[in-house]
Amino acid sequence: MPTRVIGLLLYPGCMPAGLFAFADLLAAANRQAGTRHFELRWVGLDPQAVECAQGLRLQPEITLAEARCDAMLIPGLWADSEARMAQALEQNRSLLHALARLNRKTRLWSYCTGVCLLAGSGRLDGEEATATWWLADSLRARFPKVGWQFQRTQLFGPRVATASGVSGHLPIARALIEEQLGAEAYRELARVMVLPRPEPAAPVFRTLGVAEQSDPLLRRLQLLVERQPARLLVAEPLAQELAVSARTLARKVKALTGHALADHVRLIKLNQAGERLILTSESVAQISEALGFGDESSFRRTFKRVTGMTPLAYRQSFRL
Repeated sequence: MPTRVIGLLLYPGCMPAGLFAFADLLAAANRQAGTRHFELRWVGLDPQAVECAQGLRLQPEITLAEARCDAMLIPGLWADSEARMAQALEQNRSLLHALARLNRKTRLWSYCTGVCLLAGSGRLDGEEATATWWLADSLRARFPKVGWQFQRTQLFGPRVATASGVSGHLPIARALIEEQLGAEAYRELARVMVLPRPEPAAPVFRTLGVAEQSDPLLRRLQLLVERQPARLLVAEPLAQELAVSARTLARKVKALTGHALADHVRLIKLNQAGERLILTSESVAQISEALGFGDESSFRRTFKRVTGMTPLAYRQSFRL
């Protein structure tokens, strides 16, 4: 299998921590395989040193115009508002034009706020993509030709890959390593190099991260449900805690998630159970009791109905 040449893009204000972590994973994959599957190149718009975030000054090895890479990873940048993001797009206009002119065979990957630059280059037009959740409304309005899927944390296609969050480089690295070396190779690397927090497990739970909830009421509801025993989760008390009527709460949850309130609440509690199955050695009975389900057998039936797997099968499938 030929060596894959991966460009790590530097631009003013970018956060290079993810690039370093990505590079470390691929270097470790080469070492593990005993052969050079991946070659990494630090790329800049021009040959000058780049002023990155946190006062770091990094020197590109090669310019974007000269790069002959199989793929290019675009990191995020510090941006805490839509106005700051708009300013960054304007300041990097030359970079966007250069990305647009890259060979169409070059795969482009990005994560977190870096996806905004990839969208600004036009290379996401007609593609499905995700990005950091709080820019969802702005990105939909600014780049309507992109098939935004903000309920997803990662999306991979033959030409582009995008992921949300400042650690979005991890699922991109994982997909690349698994593509080249297989899933077991990544699992071995993850055991020693990645914090032991698995990727989101069953698809049914993938939109339940609190940080991924763009609506404040959904975030408050999730935190409230996570604190309460499952058997006590009833619509009226939940609504009172959130200072809305039960009817308003049910209507809003249905509109934002597509789920009935009771189903969404149940999903949050089962997600907690799924995390405990993956991250702890507690028995199914202990988890059921700790989360306040009525009884263990009922919990087992409900968990299998929602995830398609028994609790023990789920633990075996997703635990690192």
